[in-house]
Amino acid sequence: MPLRCLLVDDNDAFLEAASALLQQEGVSVVGVASSTAEALRKVRALRPDVILVDIGLGDESGFDLARLLAGDGQGAGAAVIMISARAESDYTELIVESPAAGFLAKPELSARGIERILGRPA
Repeated sequence: MPLRCLLVDDNDAFLEAASALLQQEGVSVVGVASSTAEALRKVRALRPDVILVDIGLGDESGFDLARLLAGDGQGAGAAVIMISARAESDYTELIVESPAAGFLAKPELSARGIERILGRPA
């Protein structure tokens, strides 16, 4: 059964490219969102297995969204993976303090990378 994924990023070109890449690798991208409010609505409606959240969502914080998803069951049990074009070392402390399962740099985004963080066999 393919992994069901929601992508959250404020860059439409990235959403399109990442969706195509992940779909090609066997991940079912069930939806995309570009804001916290839209992501919360889509998580409730689509019930993804994993939510990829950009750290910088325009004027919003991906870390704030991750905390909202973890609190009060709003994430519906989905794992959250933080993503960014910047290196993990730029955010190490924030990632460790967040409820996210892990981090993937956007250039390294792949089904295998997601499965590694989730502890699933590739």
